[in-house]
Amino acid sequence: MHSIKDIYLIRHGETDYNRMGVVQGSGIDADLNELGQRQAKAFYEHYQDLPIDKIYTSALKRTHQSVQGFIEKGLPWEKHAGLNEISWGIREGRTPNNDDDLYYRNLVRAWREGNVHIPSEEGESPIDVLEKQKPVVDLIISRPEERHILVAMHGRAMRVLLTHLFEKPLHQMDTFGHQNLCLYHIQYDYTTGKFNQIKSNHTAHLHGLPDSM
Repeated sequence: MHSIKDIYLIRHGETDYNRMGVVQGSGIDADLNELGQRQAKAFYEHYQDLPIDKIYTSALKRTHQSVQGFIEKGLPWEKHAGLNEISWGIREGRTPNNDDDLYYRNLVRAWREGNVHIPSEEGESPIDVLEKQKPVVDLIISRPEERHILVAMHGRAMRVLLTHLFEKPLHQMDTFGHQNLCLYHIQYDYTTGKFNQIKSNHTAHLHGLPDSM
């Protein structure tokens, strides 16, 4: 058995909702916009020669479109709803306004203060998201023959996942930065059972493209 698994973890490219500052969550299944498509193309062109054994994405199409180049190579691909974005509840998809902005700020502040069990209204809490992710992580780790995998998911869900992988308290999730089509390169050591971070919020592959959210 190979002792190291390389995990290339990315956030999806930009959507029009990202551009407008509208919360998507898991309830808005948006396409990448033109910039997001260019980001996906730039990522593929930069990393197309990686020896990827399997692609894992969420069930939402913005993650599929972000790795389309790799999918078109015929690489094995699995979609898992456990990698979906957090559900932000009844405010998903709404035009930004002061009341919603205040609601989100207060909710995220409560999470940072340790109240990670609090869900958004008719949505999910960070703990809810983590519990959905754990079976997918366990599945991925149970496949040592997949030495190099590409995982495409979402901003808040990535932050939740990274606290789990690196054994950090969940309320510290906002210490993990992200941009559209950023890369976290992570290695899992089967000998120690630990995850190690090689690259974080890496965006060199997007050089020359406009800034995104």
